[in-house]
Amino acid sequence: MLHLKFIKTTLSLLILSSLLLMTACSSIADIKTDLSERMFGRDATEQLEPLAEIKETATSKILWQAKLGEAGDFEFSPVIEAGYAYAASANGEVVKLDATNGSQVWRVNAGEKLSGGVGVGGSLVMVGTQKGVIYAYDIAGKLQWKSKLSSEVLSAPRYFDGLVIVRTGDSRIYGINANDGSRKWVYDRTSPSLTLRSSAGVVVDGGAVYAGFAGGKLIAIRADNGKALWEASVAQPKGVTEIERIADITSLPVVDGPLIYAVAYQGRIAAVDRLSGRVVWNRDISSLSGLSAEDARIFVSHAAGSVYALDYSTGKTFWRQAALKNRHLSAPVPMGSLIAVGDVEGNVHFLSREDGALASRVKTHNSPIMPQMALVNSNTVLAQTRDGGIFAIQVK
Repeated sequence: MLHLKFIKTTLSLLILSSLLLMTACSSIADIKTDLSERMFGRDATEQLEPLAEIKETATSKILWQAKLGEAGDFEFSPVIEAGYAYAASANGEVVKLDATNGSQVWRVNAGEKLSGGVGVGGSLVMVGTQKGVIYAYDIAGKLQWKSKLSSEVLSAPRYFDGLVIVRTGDSRIYGINANDGSRKWVYDRTSPSLTLRSSAGVVVDGGAVYAGFAGGKLIAIRADNGKALWEASVAQPKGVTEIERIADITSLPVVDGPLIYAVAYQGRIAAVDRLSGRVVWNRDISSLSGLSAEDARIFVSHAAGSVYALDYSTGKTFWRQAALKNRHLSAPVPMGSLIAVGDVEGNVHFLSREDGALASRVKTHNSPIMPQMALVNSNTVLAQTRDGGIFAIQVK
């Protein structure tokens, strides 16, 4: 199988590189950072599958575009809320755009380097910094409060019922008062000595906070007080060395009805019962960027570049599109009869929902598409590139 071959090749390279890193890096933190950068494809080290000509069955175009600062070593996800697009960059910029035409409503600068965002909810626009500070602006762009946490914020804060839920790089999750930024609770857990540095954040739904962690663990905690509800094993670490045993959940879980789905790198995808934490089904699929769920199907971007459509109740494969090998794909975005994925060269590909056939393709810029794109409406998706481009792409 293609994905098994990819994992074996990657592990061999990582084991070799780790021996070199042990002599060159001064600490385990240096090793973790270096491994994450290699594995997450900020520089494409594997040979990309050449893009073949496709017979288009859909028409796609760039509807509008805007420009922000670069993302640097971080990952930012644009957000659509009430007809507006929100985005951020590493140089401190936060911007609000009209989602219909890309015109700028406002742009502010936090005054320090940002590392996570954007989160929108409760009339707040929230971003986080490398120094562990959360900035909360109102929808007019005025700073409401800022709150200092324990470690860097690598993902988007979430709003729920008067709280801002934030995950930090030291495996803590905070519940913060949305009115003034004061701390209400903190969930803390220990992590293995070697984990992947990722932008995996949290999902809040039905009064519970869901998050994936190192070692393939998926947890559920109460949103009102941070108390643990359950912990499930999506994947079991395998192998002899610490590097071989990395099986981290590096993407957002997805809630769909009574189930929540999560996928681990060098591990498995699993469906978990939301009430009990019982694993309903799992199967061997590795992913860095994650998955989506819609209308009884799960769509997942494999770490090796394939896109899968799976049955939501069994995990059985409906189809697999393998023409995008090693292209470091973003998480799939369902768009009616099509599925959108971005790649490391700035392309956004549209696949048929029914059979995975390539239906259309748009080139944004020669820069990787961020792991999470945002749906503007049923035929428009918003993509942010690593060099700071914001692109609204329409497909019909």
